[in-house]
Amino acid sequence: MNIKEAKEQIKNAMTAYFTKDEFGRYAIPPERQRPIFLMGPPGIGKTAIMEQVASELGVGLISYSMTHHTRQSALGLPFIETKMYGGTEYSVSEYTMSEIIATVYDMMEEAGIKEGILFLDEINCVSETLAPVMLQFLQYKMFGKHRVPEGWIVVTAGNPPEYNDSVREFDIATWDRLKHIDVKPDYGVWKEYAYKAGIHPAIITYLDIKKGNFYKIETTVDGKSFVTARGWADLSDILWLYEQHEIRVDKKLTEQYLQDSKIARDFATYYDLFCKYQSDYQVDKILSGKAPEKIKKRAVDAKFDERLSLLGLLIDSVTDQMREVAGAEAMLMELMGVLKEVRQCLGKKGIDAAAELEKKREALQKRMKAGRASRALSSEDETTIRKTMAVLEEQSRMLREKSPADGNAAFALIKADFGKRTDNLKKKAEKAGQCLSNAFAFCEEVFPDGQEILILVTELTINPYSVRFISRYGCKEYFAHNKELLFYERQKEIIQEMALLEL
Repeated sequence: MNIKEAKEQIKNAMTAYFTKDEFGRYAIPPERQRPIFLMGPPGIGKTAIMEQVASELGVGLISYSMTHHTRQSALGLPFIETKMYGGTEYSVSEYTMSEIIATVYDMMEEAGIKEGILFLDEINCVSETLAPVMLQFLQYKMFGKHRVPEGWIVVTAGNPPEYNDSVREFDIATWDRLKHIDVKPDYGVWKEYAYKAGIHPAIITYLDIKKGNFYKIETTVDGKSFVTARGWADLSDILWLYEQHEIRVDKKLTEQYLQDSKIARDFATYYDLFCKYQSDYQVDKILSGKAPEKIKKRAVDAKFDERLSLLGLLIDSVTDQMREVAGAEAMLMELMGVLKEVRQCLGKKGIDAAAELEKKREALQKRMKAGRASRALSSEDETTIRKTMAVLEEQSRMLREKSPADGNAAFALIKADFGKRTDNLKKKAEKAGQCLSNAFAFCEEVFPDGQEILILVTELTINPYSVRFISRYGCKEYFAHNKELLFYERQKEIIQEMALLEL
């Protein structure tokens, strides 16, 4: 299955494992909760989906790469304990608590959480001395005498033997105690993540043209060459920063992330071309509805690869605006919840409105700190909280400066400030909506008979920010062409059905 399907399987299993009966006991006792084993090639996103699952379920996450552990750090250190048996004193070897299990308890204390996921990566690549300990752990969730705390679910991962010479085969007894999930690379699924994660548009459009270069691992006479999803994501991060600092991107850089010289060279060449398109096509003018005639003519005469790059530039620019709208919406929703609580307090006499806002800001800060400690807080949620805290600080300062007469007057000021921020959101949404309409208008004019509009609609359909934006604010051009897309997809299904009948 692909990584998206694997995430859904894991999330469903977590939901079941966290279910309790009427007495507060886990419906499936912890000792019978099978650890999940994710088997998939390196760099496919196994760790990333665990972070997403923890964030979405609101539970803690601790992750370890087991190749970094020795028998002592996993099992604990031995020490001599004196015990009495049948009236005779004996010296007995015991073990201190495992570093891994101790970390779980540390997180429970620090973040104040009771449930979480213990994710152990590269579980089938442990050293020979650690292998028996890991088999015991998978079967009983114990390192020595210390058990994983109740409420913590074990998820493990590993690479297939063809990707790692250190892989150890599990016996049937071990496999029979695991939920086994095989994961394979899938560019279409990764692309959905790419839009949400803000992957550089040059990478997305390049892989649209050359999907076979998304994930590749092979052994040659010169050794192993490989390109992974992780490599593309990390390359994207550095591309954004190089552009910010106006540092040149070349093959020497791409080879540091794409461990296949041919693909690295090919992408470096395409990136230069993409940057040229970025300069030549005046995207801001296209999205403002003022595209010069020479730009339109160039688009008409462009080859398909260049047209795809142009579509990538348009989608990226519009997505930036829709992402900004989504962020503003999330912040205002968070702020609204806080201000409703503040309003209830302001009805009482002697309440300092500014102090109440500061208390709410401190509460958000504690929540953010706990979420970061437990790794249950996504980067988007953290950004929302930080923006909300900044607004509360501004509103508190405003109240200090204006010194309203009472709670009602204070809330009137707060409400007016909230109204201004809502109006700004509406303006951002209107601008983004107009840019989206102008992108359609441009494509309708220069690509009236091509597949480009269908591609544009398809990309908007898999882009989480555009889906959210269009569902909230609408886009008549999208809905008009989406009917064509549905017909086109049905047409393909009919052709495939006919082919099957002919067989």
